[in-house]
Amino acid sequence: MTMAFARAESAAVADSGGFSKPWRYTPLNVSDAEFKAFRDLIFEKSGISLRDSKRELLRTRLGVVIRSKGLGSFGEYYDYVQADRTGRELVAMLDAVSTNVTSFFREPLHFEYLEKTVIPTVIKRQEKTVMKQLRGWSAGCSSGEEPYSIAITLLESSGLVGRWDMKVLATDISTEMLERAQQGEYSDETLKSAPKRLVSKYFSRDEAGGRRRYSINPAARELVSFRRFNLMTPQYPFKRKFDFIFCRNVMIYFDRKTQETLVNKFYNALEQGGALMIGHSESLTGIDHRFRYIQPTIYQKPE
Repeated sequence: MTMAFARAESAAVADSGGFSKPWRYTPLNVSDAEFKAFRDLIFEKSGISLRDSKRELLRTRLGVVIRSKGLGSFGEYYDYVQADRTGRELVAMLDAVSTNVTSFFREPLHFEYLEKTVIPTVIKRQEKTVMKQLRGWSAGCSSGEEPYSIAITLLESSGLVGRWDMKVLATDISTEMLERAQQGEYSDETLKSAPKRLVSKYFSRDEAGGRRRYSINPAARELVSFRRFNLMTPQYPFKRKFDFIFCRNVMIYFDRKTQETLVNKFYNALEQGGALMIGHSESLTGIDHRFRYIQPTIYQKPE
């Protein structure tokens, strides 16, 4: 799609003598038409619904990207993204507008429920099976704090280690966040909610260069598989259903219809009796779904 506002702004830049230094450092403005074009594109490709209140966030974050590529307007950048047949520029754009704020053992009630209710239920369900398997999904895993917290919870649960085939799938739409997650290195700030005993047991500390960093240990790393995945994918390709799904503080970016579609996909991706954990600022109230309410932010697929 070639946009008239892109051509018009490009002409204005040419008339001003090109990319002069004073012009380059002038903040870019996003017109109503440009904001609508990006909002529609982002919603189409990711399901993220940008309200009018997010206009400044989009202007600021994409403005940095636009300048880095030597482009002169949001219209030019829109055309640039649309013209890229590899899809890499679209991914980079979605990376830029995604918000990723997380920490280890954030919303601890969910990890307590995983330990005391979900895991014992799975063990009981499979007590007579030979190949004992446990599968979890961190949907919207950001920089890895959530799936590694899940992995640590599994490793701390009696009766699992050495006897069970355990895997945690961790997915996100942001390639930048996935790269950070796979590195597995974290600051003091992200570990402030983690019990000190677990930090000592599952992290190694490095203070080289005057910066204190914590690296997740191999035992926890081996349980987690990271993959880029768009939750708006029409058909989920998973061969085995999950025993639990964490999707926290992700649906707040979606409109009601998209939330409903996603929740029902999660329902179909769960084992009977499986649990869905959502963020503390989210609710399934007003959404047509088949889950059983357990307590705020925790739902179960009936047995």
